[in-house]
Amino acid sequence: MAEARGSGPRPEAGSRPEAPPRRERLAQILRFALVGGVNTGTFFGCYLLLHPWMPYFAAYSLAFLLSMIGSFFLNTYFTYRTRPTWKKFALFPLTNVTNYLVQSVGLYALVTWAGMDDRIAPLVAAVVAIPFTYLVSRRILVPRNTGQSSAAPGPESETDERRHSRLA
Repeated sequence: MAEARGSGPRPEAGSRPEAPPRRERLAQILRFALVGGVNTGTFFGCYLLLHPWMPYFAAYSLAFLLSMIGSFFLNTYFTYRTRPTWKKFALFPLTNVTNYLVQSVGLYALVTWAGMDDRIAPLVAAVVAIPFTYLVSRRILVPRNTGQSSAAPGPESETDERRHSRLA
C-alpha cells in the first residue's frame, strides 16, 4: 500500500516515472471531465447565441472553434498541468480534428437521419466524442519524454519547450 502512495522506490534524481501513478491519472481524468463540462457549456452557449443569425452548422462550427481555444488553455494549465507553447497551440487543433469529425458526423446523423432537434443534437454528439478527445489531447499536451505532467514542471520536464516560447 505504501507504493500506491508514491513512497516506494524512487527513480534516479532528474528522471521521471514512465507512467503517472493511478491516483494522478484518475485526478487527470476528473480534471479533464470538469474542463469538458466547462467547454461544453461554453460551446453550447456560443452555439445558441449564434444559431439565430446563421445556419445551424455554421453556428456549430464557429462555436466549436471558440470553445476549442478556451479548451486549450484550460487543458494545458488545469488538466495536464503543463505549459502552453506555440507548438502545442498549433498542434491542438490537429488533435481536435478527430473530435470535430466525430461530433460533425454525429450532429448530421442525429439531425438528418434521427430527426433530433438541432439545438440538442450537438450535446449528444459531444458526449460521444469525449473518450476520443481525451486520448488525443493527452497525446499532444503531455510531453512524451515524461509520460506525465508535473504540478510544477522543471526545465527537464519538457525538453522540447523553451520558456521564451510560452503562450500567455
